Amino acid sequence: MKTRIETLIEKYWEAETSLEDEKELKALLKNAKGYDAEKVLFGIVADFKSEEPQQLLIPAEKPARTIRMHWLGWAASVALIAGSIWIWQDYEQKKQEELAYQQVMEALALIQNNLSKGQEQMQPLNDLKYLNTTNQLFQTTQ
Repeated sequence: MKTRIETLIEKYWEAETSLEDEKELKALLKNAKGYDAEKVLFGIVADFKSEEPQQLLIPAEKPARTIRMHWLGWAASVALIAGSIWIWQDYEQKKQEELAYQQVMEALALIQNNLSKGQEQMQPLNDLKYLNTTNQLFQTTQ
């Protein structure tokens, strides 16, 4: 059979006790023999309640390291100039690539034009391939 102390301790660990139950448990534990762990626990809780808050000394914060703003301005200027140069070089390179492409296309168009002129001049020779003999070419009378 459980005693009143054991019943209250069980309720306490299951978080089902009221403030009156906890006061009763503390009073019963003071007079009871045994239950050393519970006496220590409730003694510590009582000690914490009786303690007064103390003035705490908060250490002074170390001053934060500051960045001088004029160096930040110089760094931003250098970054801006470097970025502008990089973008300008990239633009110039693409412009030169486009110019080279146009020149190659013009050269290919010139070659195609001259090739078609050459093929037109070869047309009379193309007609000769259908002749079977030299007699047909020079038609001699016999």
